[in-house]
Amino acid sequence: MGKGSNVQKAQQARERNQKKLGKSDEERKASLQKAKLDASAYMCKICRQTFMVNAKASLLYLHVTSKHDGTAPDACFDSLVGFDPNDPDGEKAAAAAKAAGPPKPKKVAKKKDDDLDALLSAGLGSKKK
Repeated sequence: MGKGSNVQKAQQARERNQKKLGKSDEERKASLQKAKLDASAYMCKICRQTFMVNAKASLLYLHVTSKHDGTAPDACFDSLVGFDPNDPDGEKAAAAAKAAGPPKPKKVAKKKDDDLDALLSAGLGSKKK
């Protein structure tokens, strides 16, 4: 005996009500914890100022130059090791890599038409009568 229509209606009603309730307490806590981690993804080692996870290296470098003038960028943020202030977004490095390009494939030598004609004539000439 299969499920009756009342059972299906009750199940659908439970699903609708559960959607209306929203997140559970565990989901809310996990979401809040993730938001806190994202908000303090980068922290300056000197002044302890925090930056969001989507902060670019150029913004972090701007903080170093404006707040801690004279210090090395990597003294404030570990992610600024090897940072080039002349190329803050890495566009020059990307352009140089693109100019070099991927290695070119080797050209395969084409067979001459004479070889093909020779093969065809050899195949046609060995016909038995």
